[in-house]
Amino acid sequence: MSCRAGFVWETSQHFCRYLEECGIACELVTPHMLAAPFFRGTFNCLIIPTGFANPKYSRVLPGLRASAPRIGRFVEKGGNLLVFGAAIDRADAYDWLPFPLQYCHDYRPRSVTFGDGNPAGAILADYDAGCIECDGIFSNSGECGTAVLSCSDGAVLIDRQVGAGRVIVTSIHEYPSRAFIAAFCAAGTQTLF
Repeated sequence: MSCRAGFVWETSQHFCRYLEECGIACELVTPHMLAAPFFRGTFNCLIIPTGFANPKYSRVLPGLRASAPRIGRFVEKGGNLLVFGAAIDRADAYDWLPFPLQYCHDYRPRSVTFGDGNPAGAILADYDAGCIECDGIFSNSGECGTAVLSCSDGAVLIDRQVGAGRVIVTSIHEYPSRAFIAAFCAAGTQTLF
């Protein structure tokens, strides 16, 4: 069975092509499809790219909020969720996730350190961890999951098990490594969204 990713955005992006080059079948899921009760997609993972909460870049956030219960069920049943930075300083940017998360927008390069050997750290396999572009930090990482990657200000990648699936939230402003994306998508169970 092949790996399938749902890419949540308004239009197709280069990220979709990158996923396909990594061997992952990618389907664009627009905010309207995301929130529509009749939409049924089967995916191993959902990917929410950087800028999802900033109205300058997208209109994705209302769709995420409208489908929060579906997203929660998707992950609980074994689907994986990869969420990037909100790209705006909004206290409620991540209120659609199945756990509370505090994000502070602050775009700049950071020196990133690795936590406890969690495989999610492979997201940086193709990069120099001493200078990674990040669009912010997560300040309550201990309450909401494992801080896999951190900088001096706080966490930049959080991993949390939710039911049979995983949620990885990161403020890294780079494409994930090919090895990470292939492993993350393959680890998720193909689940009806």
